Amino acid sequence: MKRVIFALLLVALLSSSAFSAPSGKVMMYSSMQEDQLVAIKKGFEAKYPGITMDYYFAGTGRVITKIATEHQAGQVAADVIWVGDPSDYLSFKKEGILAQYSSPEASAIDPKFIDPDGCYTGARMMNMGIGYNSALVEPEDAPKSWNELLDPKWEGQIVMTDPSSAGTTKYFVAALLASPEYGEEYFRKLKANGCELESGTTATHNQVAASAYQVGIMLDYVSHNLMAQGSPIGFTYLPKDLISIFSPIGLVKGSANNENGKLLYDFILSKEGQEILIANNLLSVRNDIEQKGVDVEGIAKSAMTVDLETLAANSDNILKKFDDIFKK
Repeated sequence: MKRVIFALLLVALLSSSAFSAPSGKVMMYSSMQEDQLVAIKKGFEAKYPGITMDYYFAGTGRVITKIATEHQAGQVAADVIWVGDPSDYLSFKKEGILAQYSSPEASAIDPKFIDPDGCYTGARMMNMGIGYNSALVEPEDAPKSWNELLDPKWEGQIVMTDPSSAGTTKYFVAALLASPEYGEEYFRKLKANGCELESGTTATHNQVAASAYQVGIMLDYVSHNLMAQGSPIGFTYLPKDLISIFSPIGLVKGSANNENGKLLYDFILSKEGQEILIANNLLSVRNDIEQKGVDVEGIAKSAMTVDLETLAANSDNILKKFDDIFKK
């Protein structure tokens, strides 16, 4: 009799555990490089085998357009949003797209990367510097400042991503436009020196790797990914006015898979999730992970200060100013 009771209790316990295990789906909209999204998906699904992680991947401009269209229709179909420019989250927050959530992983992250109202948290660090084709340009000859790109020796050999398609480049453009050391005049000179635009971040880096251009305004992690694949790419962390960007994640208010969204949010911020990003040449926002070969303190010292509130409020005007210079 005792054996029967024990067996029944065991079955009930196992059934209960199976019933309570996370299951279903979770959807993320993101402008990250797809290799990084695939790595996060693999790690998350290994941790939560009952949940399928889907994602929509596109440049920031297309992701934001999709979010705006769905929000206007009544509901954004994503559970988690992860785009490059932190100022975009101020707009998402103002429009009521984001849910408030305090992740248990946030204790290991500097408060400056966390929205005071809990609507988003920085989830990766990226840096915009100057990349170059290492088969055509020696490291000592590569530009070491934004102003060195104006040297006539680089005429017709410079490429950057269109800021209307990439949030990281929009952030870069906004930072320099707002600076009295650069402003609109800098971009007029850059245009006059033959800087060309590519429609996406990946395309910009691939064009430099393919020797179509000698130098480019590029991202560290995309450059390092190409280096790891054997492409002839070099990257310079500028000693002054480096553009350092913390890229947040946010939960969508009223999403279809809210609890699974929280699990994905926590996973991305966890040590496990951040180590996946580090393995893919991204910098972690956590303060309890060692990142070998990266001078995070040095990066912080050389980074330009950017007013996110001003950037968010003037986003359309920033793009218009740039287009007036580069596209007319």
